Amino acid sequence: MVAGISAVVLVLVLAAVVLFANLPDANAFNARVEQLFIQNDDLTAQAELKLLEILAQSGTAFQDTLASYRFVIFVLFVFATALLIAAVAFLVMLIEMNRRMSKIERAGIEINSLVISRDQNTVTLNDFEFKLTEASIETLAVLAEARMDDEVMSGLQIEAVISGRDPSDCDEAAGATRIKRLRDTLGNQMISELLVKNIARRGYMLAIDKDVIRMT
Repeated sequence: MVAGISAVVLVLVLAAVVLFANLPDANAFNARVEQLFIQNDDLTAQAELKLLEILAQSGTAFQDTLASYRFVIFVLFVFATALLIAAVAFLVMLIEMNRRMSKIERAGIEINSLVISRDQNTVTLNDFEFKLTEASIETLAVLAEARMDDEVMSGLQIEAVISGRDPSDCDEAAGATRIKRLRDTLGNQMISELLVKNIARRGYMLAIDKDVIRMT
């Protein structure tokens, strides 16, 4: 991140240097007027002298205007650099804050009670009650029973228990679909992901203490 900020600031500085280097010389106009005076020293008419005087004054005005432009450009580049650094710093702070909040939320979610009511198709996590579909409550009940026996169930086993069919007649995808629907029904992604854990190459289990599970 620091390297990226340094690179962008370097680009801005190089752009400013190139821009200032290509600005016309503030004394260029005055030099040309002076050259006209030198090359035409025989000018004596009042109108001619007045014209040269006006040109000289115009050169001075041009010099002042160009100096003000240089100052404005410099201020704009400084302002743009400051805004860029502030924006990147704010982004870094926001990312870090979100990361800390996520850790706090995860550490703060501790399920002390899980009550599954098959009759009412509801599950109560601590003090939060969720209304589930009949299929989802069956999936959760199977996982809860497996957790009380310290077992991890594959999608195939989940489908076999719920459907009452022989495991050879079931497939893993059907059980995985039931898990997905359970998570979708729970709604809150953080709760569903923390509650139903996916263990690679083994299956699914409830990531809670088995002593807090009650079924009615």
